[in-house]
Amino acid sequence: MSGFTNFAVSFTIISVLSGCLTLYGFGMKTGGPAAMIWGWPLVGVFVVLVGLGMAEICSSYPTAGGLYYWAAKLAPHSGLSGPAWAWFTGWFNLVGQVAVTAGIDFGAALFLNAFLDLQFGFAATPPHTILLLALILLAHGALNTFGVRVVAVLNGVSVWWHLIGVSLIVGVLVVVPDHHQDASFVFGEFVNGTGWGSPVYVFLIGLLLAQYTLTGYDASAHMTEETRNAATAGPRGIVHSILVSLVAGWVLLIGLTFAIQDYRGALESPTGVPPAQVFLDAAGATTGKFLLLVCIGAQLFCGMAAVTGNSRMIYAFARDGAIPGSGLWHRINKRTRTPTNSVWLAAVGAFLLAVPYLWSYTAYAAVTSIAVVGLYTAYVAPIYLRVRAGAAFEPGPWHLGRLGRPLGTVAVIWVGFIFVLFMLPQVHPVTWESFNYTPVAFAVVLGGAALWWVVSARHWFTGPKVQGSAEELAAVERDLRSA
Repeated sequence: MSGFTNFAVSFTIISVLSGCLTLYGFGMKTGGPAAMIWGWPLVGVFVVLVGLGMAEICSSYPTAGGLYYWAAKLAPHSGLSGPAWAWFTGWFNLVGQVAVTAGIDFGAALFLNAFLDLQFGFAATPPHTILLLALILLAHGALNTFGVRVVAVLNGVSVWWHLIGVSLIVGVLVVVPDHHQDASFVFGEFVNGTGWGSPVYVFLIGLLLAQYTLTGYDASAHMTEETRNAATAGPRGIVHSILVSLVAGWVLLIGLTFAIQDYRGALESPTGVPPAQVFLDAAGATTGKFLLLVCIGAQLFCGMAAVTGNSRMIYAFARDGAIPGSGLWHRINKRTRTPTNSVWLAAVGAFLLAVPYLWSYTAYAAVTSIAVVGLYTAYVAPIYLRVRAGAAFEPGPWHLGRLGRPLGTVAVIWVGFIFVLFMLPQVHPVTWESFNYTPVAFAVVLGGAALWWVVSARHWFTGPKVQGSAEELAAVERDLRSA
């Protein structure tokens, strides 16, 4: 795999056409244009710091195990227990990956339901959206089970779909509409539709749009063992995917916001998807539906890649005995030689996280919050350990020098802040319909993981098998023989 391909995998999973657009309606109510446009670069600064910290560690440990493996290797240098840090980093990563898979395919279902409503009258209702989500997850599970080669080809197509798609959407929204919003509206209009009285609180909650979109760049680390010059290409893939996504996402948000014709009409769109209404109002029915299909295609590509990555993480974690029923989840498919059982665990877990949408209109925001909290906690755990390790950390060829510890410290503080922020209520008053169930999800899953650790796992769990070691190769051979 080339350095460009390594970058492309992370860029595809970040997918500004998924995160930016599926949470755009949330942003319109939670701070409006001002919060979305200025929140994006604000979050971007801190995401770059997290990415730099991850890239430096990736250069030192260019292995497919990624975060989970890094934590196990760095903890002893920090005077801490490697197995314990690997266990909890792995569980945060697992929850975050299942949630981000749910968020991506849930967003695709919302957009697909909007298109089907416009084209065929298939009403945009929660039951219909959940049905479409189930079908999308079923398709992504089937592709990852029976069409592994097809998945590889589609991942290559996906990169260009995203790059051309963003250019096409912004180009149409700049050229076609007769009317555009003023710059003062795009960069200065603050909208509070949350019910909370504090504009500062609303602005901070609105940062979820940017923070959720800018996830998934750890994929470059997971692909390092398949990449030439991994110790430099992997870190560059992480950092470049963030930087390119920052530019592309900001251009997309600005272009879409300038093209809004009727703000309230977009928010109250019968399609349930404000960007779809913006497309229709700005470019007409035919072109608007075409742009909607471009977005849906990008989201389906992204969701397919997310299921693939999630299943590989589940397989590796299960092989080390860290998931209930591990023997089932790390079995290898006889035909494809891939862990298809873990594919279906990823798909079913994602579906269960999204089911509360049937009775909770804030469920999508909650799912994205779970993804952010889980993934970023896993991202920053190795960075925290690297900061603690100090001079004991052995840098690779791509490193930050003396800036490594101070930049890492800022990244850790930021993730600690958003960990609390995205657990908080997003709308007022707080009811069963508007409840942010992020804390409940983490309490159930991670509470169970913590109890399991205290009662049993701490006595036998030794951490991830060392990449490329005789122990790991023996485990892989056993899996292949059992298939």
